[in-house]
Amino acid sequence: MDTPQIIAPSRAPSSGVVHSNTRHTSRFTVVGNHLTQHNELSLTAIGLAAHIQSLPAGARIGIKHLAERFPESETRIAAALRELEAHGYLKRTRERLPSGRVVTRTVSYNQPVAGAAPAGAAEPQPEPRPRPQPRQQPVPQPRTRPQQNQQQRQQPQPQPQPRPVRPVPQAPAPGTPAPEAPDPAPLPRPETDKLAPASEPVSIPVPTRPSLPRPQVHDLDRHRTALDLLADLRRHEPRLLLGEADIHRLAPAVAAWFERDAHPDAVRRTLVADLPEPLTRPAGLIAHRLTTLLPPPLPTAAPAEEAAPRHDPLQNCDGCDRAFRAPEPGHCRECRTDLKEAA
Repeated sequence: MDTPQIIAPSRAPSSGVVHSNTRHTSRFTVVGNHLTQHNELSLTAIGLAAHIQSLPAGARIGIKHLAERFPESETRIAAALRELEAHGYLKRTRERLPSGRVVTRTVSYNQPVAGAAPAGAAEPQPEPRPRPQPRQQPVPQPRTRPQQNQQQRQQPQPQPQPRPVRPVPQAPAPGTPAPEAPDPAPLPRPETDKLAPASEPVSIPVPTRPSLPRPQVHDLDRHRTALDLLADLRRHEPRLLLGEADIHRLAPAVAAWFERDAHPDAVRRTLVADLPEPLTRPAGLIAHRLTTLLPPPLPTAAPAEEAAPRHDPLQNCDGCDRAFRAPEPGHCRECRTDLKEAA
């Protein structure tokens, strides 16, 4: 028959995927179906394994680096890496470089490694080292009665020491000086002077905290001024923000400063100056400064000095022209005597 035959094309499947393949000649990676069609790996793990196998040697595949490259979070990427490691497609080991830096070595397998831990299996824990058993001391055998008696016979018996005889003091001959009495032997120290053993803890007394100063006389005006000064500190230093309870507790101490003639501006400068950094307890700092920097009371005024004795001014005598002291000018004592005798 010279009639041409027409071969009908193969019919496409009615449902499912249809492949349109093109042969790759460069920039391709061979991935086995055992990975792409794995029954236990998640889709994220399969895609991550294919991406890792397509990378060149030495490429960085850290969790943070992959999270910057893909939209998945670090948690999902870390879980996918653990899946690949559990099924033998990935192996991660930590190594220390000669410089001391610790790095992670990652090996990617295009075929799963035999003997990999199943999914969800816990990492093997190192076996604990066996503790060394204490060496047993040999138990001494009890001695028999004859042996003990024989050893007691062999040991020399201690000889009793004679008691020292005290010399009887003799009376000194008449006219000879009496001998000097020897110095008394030092008395033994009491037990309290002995040092405590090193094993016993030595208790150190804790110094007591001084109490806040209080005024001698309660003055309502001083107390109100102290309350206003403490509440106003936060305007000069925002870190000195005090609670109402702390203000009422510290007000008597500020009133004690006022009682010692301290000006409110001087008290404010003392509390605000040279604050530490950081300031965690402003109330405790103010209480410490009010206690330790309390000025002494002013000394009482010295009594007025007695008036010096008043001396009469110097005058020139009208008779002898000699200087003398007198309230008014005239004659000195000698000239007045001569005048009286002449009269």
